[in-house]
Parts: sequence; C-alpha cells; structure tokens
Amino acid sequence: MANFKSGYADPVLENPCSKVTKSSVSAGVCMMNTIWRDQQHPSFINFISSFLAANSFRLNFVPIAPDFIFNCGGLSVAFIFVTKWDCGNVETIFSRAKKLKAQFAHLYVTLNLPTRDQNDSFLCSYFKYEMQLGRPTFVPVQDIEMGFEKIVKIAHSCGVSKQQEVKTKLKAERNQSVQQLENFIRVVTSIPGIDNHDANALNQAIGSIEGIAKASKEYILETTDLSADNAETIVRFFRDSKFYLCPKII
Repeated sequence: MANFKSGYADPVLENPCSKVTKSSVSAGVCMMNTIWRDQQHPSFINFISSFLAANSFRLNFVPIAPDFIFNCGGLSVAFIFVTKWDCGNVETIFSRAKKLKAQFAHLYVTLNLPTRDQNDSFLCSYFKYEMQLGRPTFVPVQDIEMGFEKIVKIAHSCGVSKQQEVKTKLKAERNQSVQQLENFIRVVTSIPGIDNHDANALNQAIGSIEGIAKASKEYILETTDLSADNAETIVRFFRDSKFYLCPKII
C-alpha cells in the first residue's frame, strides 16, 4: 500500500499498529455519501478514489447519513468530513455530529481549518454547543488531502485494534477451555480404575461432571468404549456414599 504523509502527528495514529502497509490485513470497504460527493470538486474525488485504490480499499457511493463509513476488520467507523468551514454557519455541523454520535459507536469529525480565524471559530463553537470531549472526536486538519489521509489512518487503526481484540478474546477462551478440560480429566481420573483415555471418552460423549454423575451405566456403555466394570465404578462413585468416601480417592 502507499505510504501516508508523516508531516503531522495524531495520538490515535502514532500507534505502530495503525500503519497501513502491504503486509497489513486486507484494508476494507469505504462508503461515500453521494450528496457529499456532489458537493466536492471532481479533482478531490479523483484524489480520494486513487488514494483508496492504492491502499486496497473498495469505494462505493451510497446515500448514507455520515459522509463516510469505513468497514475495516469487522468494525464500522463513521466520519463527517467538513472540507469548507463557514464561520457564520457552524450550528448545522455540531447538530449533525450530536445526532450521528447516537447512531454510530465510532464517529469522527474531520474539519479542514487552514486559517487561524477558522481554527478559533471552531474552538469557540465547540464549547458554545457544549460538545462532550471525545464524543465524537474532532480532528482538525490544514488541508483536505491531509484530512482524508487521516480518515483512512483512523479507520484502519480502529480495524486493526478490533482484530487484535478478537484474537485476544479467542486466545483467552482457548486457554479457559484447555484449563477446564485439564480440571475435568483430573477429577474423573481420581475415580479408581479410570485413566486418561476413559476421561477423554467421557468428555467427548457427556462433557461435564454433572452429566456423568447423572448418567446411567447403560448410557455410559452405549456412548463410550468404557468397560462394564469401569461404567459400574463411575455410577457407584457418584451415587454410593460408601464408595465416594473411600480413602483411596485423592
């Protein structure tokens, strides 16, 4: 993928995981608001199309509420992109941001503020309209190309973070499953005469200590390859107090 400009810094984007490279995961899909598209200069739309193509994003033009929605790594990230800041007409921008933040869990507002007056206007308006810090996150930029590059970086970074979160969760679930199996085998093999093979067979056929305790000898023989003596031993272990209180049980 193409390299991004590095002449500006953003805390969200400085994470190494956010860098879009050829070795990264597949980029995703970008949906552009058709109304927003028609309000922009054709050369800027061409820039966006080329930039997305160079970074392996598929571009679709659709009638959506935000200006952009990126689907990356199973996560949807929405953007409002204000390319022309009008100091005399800012209420609609903040009203729209408040409305969309209720619809999208991940919403960013990118603002093109090339002049000091525009930047001051934004800061005053931000507090005037009582915006909540980080909800949504506002991203001021000095030119529209920089703004769109930031949008793509943010979307990609969010997608990578989501994938890492999923991987971490799956790993934790796998570890928990392994630990549960080890505990299961440890308990079942404490029954006299029951070995690891028998414990694994019971786990595959029944799956829980509670299920084994309720299972009949006939059911155990029907669903596993345990011997009749071992099946009888298991039934007695869970139902005969004289048996399960035997000192031989560890």
